[in-house]
Amino acid sequence: MEKLHLPIIIEMDEDGYYIISCPMFKGCHSYGKTIEEAMKNIKEVIEMCLEETKVEELNKFVGFRELEVVLNV
Repeated sequence: MEKLHLPIIIEMDEDGYYIISCPMFKGCHSYGKTIEEAMKNIKEVIEMCLEETKVEELNKFVGFRELEVVLNV
């Protein structure tokens, strides 16, 4: 069985929910009250995405960069 190692982005929204995205797929997002719940949910979404997207067609994940922005306060 082939395994994929996919990048996952985890954020927290203003209500305290964990928002998880997988940048390898377009529109691949989920959420949960805990990180564990959100990870379980994103895994289900990824499995659905894999039913419609071939591995060769996945987005190319490059990495993360930090950008400095000056706030006008």
